[in-house]
Amino acid sequence: MTIRDDHALAADLATEAGELLLRIRERVGFADPKALKAEGDRGSHVHLMEALARLRPSDSVLSEEATREERLDPRRLRAERVWIVDPLDGTREFSEEGRSDWAVHVALWEGGRLAAGAVALPAQGRTLTTADPPKLPAHHDGRFRIAVSRTRPPEFVQKLAAQAGAVLVPIGSAGAKISAVLTGEVEAYVHAGGQYEWDSAAPVAVALAAGAHASRIDGSELAYNQADPSLPDILVSLPELAASLLAGIRDLHR
Repeated sequence: MTIRDDHALAADLATEAGELLLRIRERVGFADPKALKAEGDRGSHVHLMEALARLRPSDSVLSEEATREERLDPRRLRAERVWIVDPLDGTREFSEEGRSDWAVHVALWEGGRLAAGAVALPAQGRTLTTADPPKLPAHHDGRFRIAVSRTRPPEFVQKLAAQAGAVLVPIGSAGAKISAVLTGEVEAYVHAGGQYEWDSAAPVAVALAAGAHASRIDGSELAYNQADPSLPDILVSLPELAASLLAGIRDLHR
């Protein structure tokens, strides 16, 4: 088993689950959003769990769709290798016809760090991966864009944008927001107010591989495979913007 194998596996699994979700969307339709969300969550989770059990049987898995008992299994904390997956990041967007800002996350935590990861954006027809991370766009001085939640943008981010002369861009899933930083649709993503490890592990793995900045909003490191999987805030940005954004956040929290 090589590191390259893990990069490729993450990309393959995320892409395959994304293709499955597109088929589920087509088959179930949008008339009953609750049913579509449930079928998407279940179908993608089962696909990823079965594939990992077959291809990496000795590894542990932390999935958003796991039971509470599975999440609290102490063997995960002792494991050397843990796959952190979100079978469907952005269920709201997945259930809305025409929206493409939802994702599938597959990441590998190994030896205390994110070792591989992939974010599939099925409705956009692409997968971002640590096997071949995207080339970060250049940022020119001046006005920039910050991705925020469609439904609950933190109040301090609105103040941060006003202070920095930035434009807020509402985007659906966390994976879609971080991917937007990497593809040049925005220059930063700031969030506070509640997330979990599976919301960011895979996109952060790709962001770090691409050379982007990724941290907590206080500048501290993002830690994964913790007993409590809560990871409530995050900053991902082009590296040249990180220092000023962190300084602005500190000023707003004094």
